[in-house]
Amino acid sequence: MGIKDKCDYAGFRNAGLLWWVNMILHTFGWVIKVKIEGDGSVSDMWPERTKWRGFSMKDNQEGYIKVSHYLKENVDELLKESKE
Repeated sequence: MGIKDKCDYAGFRNAGLLWWVNMILHTFGWVIKVKIEGDGSVSDMWPERTKWRGFSMKDNQEGYIKVSHYLKENVDELLKESKE
């Protein structure tokens, strides 16, 4: 997923960003929940309280790999934007 003003849910999730956001939100007892229809489309997304904290080692490893790939592909644009 390259940087653009808007992306779909699949791109956001595949980049590891939903995992990343939820990992941070777990610290405060919150999570972003997503309702996915049979055709793969998202029909709803909302914040919700949770007692769950953290993810499995496998999920964390996959999440860090996805976010690392996202950063590798977008670091130049991210740096440029941060200087503007």
